[in-house]
Amino acid sequence: MELTNRVALVTGGASGLGSACARRFVQQGALVVIADRDAERGAALAAELGEAARFAAADVTSEAEVKAAIHTAVETFGGLHIAVNCAGVAWAGRTVSKEGPHPLDLFETVIRINLIGTFNVIRLAAAQMATNAPNEAGERGVIINTASVAAFDGQIGQAAYSASKGVVFGMTLPVARDLSRLGVRVMTIAPGIFDTPMVGLMTDEVKTSLAGQIPFPSRFGQPDEYARLAQAIIENSYLNGEVIRLDGAVRMASR
Repeated sequence: MELTNRVALVTGGASGLGSACARRFVQQGALVVIADRDAERGAALAAELGEAARFAAADVTSEAEVKAAIHTAVETFGGLHIAVNCAGVAWAGRTVSKEGPHPLDLFETVIRINLIGTFNVIRLAAAQMATNAPNEAGERGVIINTASVAAFDGQIGQAAYSASKGVVFGMTLPVARDLSRLGVRVMTIAPGIFDTPMVGLMTDEVKTSLAGQIPFPSRFGQPDEYARLAQAIIENSYLNGEVIRLDGAVRMASR
């Protein structure tokens, strides 16, 4: 599927990996709805990108708000062909710490945003894509999810985060099989350590240590490298039901 004149919904689109996708997609001729809880940054990015972009305030865990964001895509740009799930949180805490057992509400919050929010977008976006006329390859849509290397190499304190991303990995193939009859492809990217706002909160010492663990190139990934892979997935109709690690060959240590 070509990006030109296609309509994309990008969740978590106001910053980090999501904003990189929004920018790249618009550069390639797509029309983009930026969905995010951060109204200030989301609206500013949409204004920066011009008439090819719109902002929709949306919490991915809300059925009503995701439906409204999809409605914005349909009403403004005429449909929905691509959905990229970049919304997520990374909270760390040991199963048992000096303060006691892991707070259950925080575990539930991470699962709800990273996993249930991702599936909420998948199901609603796919339902809209099913109404599209197929292109010459029989495609009606493409959905890209974001897992993490933590799905495979979870570190100390990442029980909730690794669990949420591990299930995003695990549901990729069955959801792709579910949606195959509709002509909707489903892929997942598992990024390593990327230079996003979350990394910006780390000290220089921690950043240097983490970068040193990456075999090659020994640096953090750039958000546009994620966006470039998302573009390649969209454009290659034989990519379906798979998870791609994008990590510079890193395998995370226990801490």
